[in-house]
Amino acid sequence: MLITTMSPLMSKAISLCHFRPRFNLVVRLFSVSIYHNTRLAEVGRLELPKAQGKYETGQLFLHRVFGYRGVILFPWLARVYDRDLPNQAKGNQLEGASSDANDSGSGGGNTGKEVQKKTHTFYQVLIDQRDCPYIRAQTEAVTFLGNQESSRSLYAIPGLDYVAHEDILPYSSGEQHPLQHELFDKFLAHQPDKDPPFVAQETLRAWQKKNHPWLELSDVHKETTEGIRVTVIPFYMGCRETPAASVYWWRYCIRLENLGELSVQLRERHWRIFSLSGTLETVRGRGVVGQEPILSPRLPAFQYSSHVSLQAPSGHMWGTFRMEREDGHMFDCRIPPFSLESKPDDNSGNGSIDDANTTLGSKQPSGASGGGDDSTPSSTTTPTKPNTKNNKNDGDDAV
Repeated sequence: MLITTMSPLMSKAISLCHFRPRFNLVVRLFSVSIYHNTRLAEVGRLELPKAQGKYETGQLFLHRVFGYRGVILFPWLARVYDRDLPNQAKGNQLEGASSDANDSGSGGGNTGKEVQKKTHTFYQVLIDQRDCPYIRAQTEAVTFLGNQESSRSLYAIPGLDYVAHEDILPYSSGEQHPLQHELFDKFLAHQPDKDPPFVAQETLRAWQKKNHPWLELSDVHKETTEGIRVTVIPFYMGCRETPAASVYWWRYCIRLENLGELSVQLRERHWRIFSLSGTLETVRGRGVVGQEPILSPRLPAFQYSSHVSLQAPSGHMWGTFRMEREDGHMFDCRIPPFSLESKPDDNSGNGSIDDANTTLGSKQPSGASGGGDDSTPSSTTTPTKPNTKNNKNDGDDAV
């Protein structure tokens, strides 16, 4: 029963599973070295996923799609705008969700379409650093603006992610340190008499409160085209003043998932970016974040984050991905329109936990510009810079 809900990636990641009473499964993850030697390591026992209710802070889990090990920090309640769901009956609640943003030039074909809204639980999680090299998703995707007003630097928190409730496969472990992440012991304390046996420390509560405006997940947008589902989650990052104007920044996370039987490759992106100031920008380019990912039945998903800036407090984006199926068929996959909304600025939060009696150094991420000293410990906040070439939005800048 449990195994049938797993993706092909999870089926590969979970090996030699044996049923135990009360639906427990012994989970052994395997890794293959460059010399093709296989090493098995027992991780823990799978538990029944929750059909109702929320998972608690400290719950260990496997990601249903990407297969990594993680731990839940705290939940978010988000508004989900799903363009695949049929409209509700007349009189029920419907929301536009920026549907009027989509015009004939976007290739979306959904002009004026009402979109059903529902609430859904997501979780802020830590990713086990041992699994990061094997995940088809950026593991430095959660970024913040620097504290300096004039700074255009971004700070990334490695191994932080947002996960939907249905993508959580909970498991238990008898280890005191089941997850490798530098924030695990700072955020969570081991209490074996609790269920789950890891509880939030004051450091986690302080960090959550301080950075709530920039971490908060509020809106999620979904749409499926020819078996390719695109999910977009926008986040407001803050405003920076320049001599010429105020510049408002957002990050957005995009997940593509192949629900079909044939492999599909992303070839091009086409963005339309509208600002409240009245400007409409069109951006085209090859691939996303320097890649042209293949979505196959075995590895069906790819996730990345990017950034956009406007000289106005709000706007919206929409567009298409040009996809090529393995049989040569080309088609445009719609990116659901989503709003870019600002909030009152509070420059106190930049992702750092230094105010919570922790001392972490900075390390420049690979391929990023900005300061950094490789001799210092690996950091919770690593400096990088958004793509600001010609002061134009690239649509998918590599972080």
